[in-house]
Amino acid sequence: MKRHIVVLTGAGISAESGLATFRDSNGLWEKHNVHDVATPEAFQRDPALVLRFYNERRRQLANTLPNRAHCLLAELERSYQVTIITQNVDDLHERGGSTHVLHLHGELTKARSSKNPQAIHSIGYRDISLGERSQDGSQLRPHIVWFGEEVPMLEAAIDIVRSADDLLIVGTSLQVYPAAGLVHESRTRRAHHRYRPGNPHRKSLPRPVYSKKRSGRCSRMGKQLIQTCAINA
Repeated sequence: MKRHIVVLTGAGISAESGLATFRDSNGLWEKHNVHDVATPEAFQRDPALVLRFYNERRRQLANTLPNRAHCLLAELERSYQVTIITQNVDDLHERGGSTHVLHLHGELTKARSSKNPQAIHSIGYRDISLGERSQDGSQLRPHIVWFGEEVPMLEAAIDIVRSADDLLIVGTSLQVYPAAGLVHESRTRRAHHRYRPGNPHRKSLPRPVYSKKRSGRCSRMGKQLIQTCAINA
């Protein structure tokens, strides 16, 4: 049976493809306050603004390519069972070749009913229009987990992390909960690795969680990631 490698990824890996991080140091996302575009209250207050914001993100994604880090993670599947758990809402892991990807915070390429979180529609990179309805008659909204909403895939992610033989953390400073708490669900203490863009202003989790921790561009760390997995096999 192949060793199971679980990879937790965050905004840093997508940033290397040119996508803006979801939340930067000044609390803005593409010059918008996150409370104006990423909360249920914002959607109720100004659905046109919120739809326009995510339509722009979707168009941007359509013209964005996966980078070397995405492709290297997909390459691990040649030798291991690999599951990606990502905080990112883009589809760059899938386009990079990964076949088992769980999106904690939703997906830009999907829409859902405003009433029923289970009524999800694949829309690709097209816009969602104001007045466009789900089958239950409610306004379609982005399939994104906004601030203040439950994370429906969290329990599934916990089960996956608990099944890991090795846990890799790539492109995230692990500051956003509950996603950040997943690392503590791991039942293995062997060869935990953390790869993220260097940021001296971010606090790290307690050292005992990791056997190895490195900073740097995700794509540049990729070769070392592959070599580390091979050495620990």
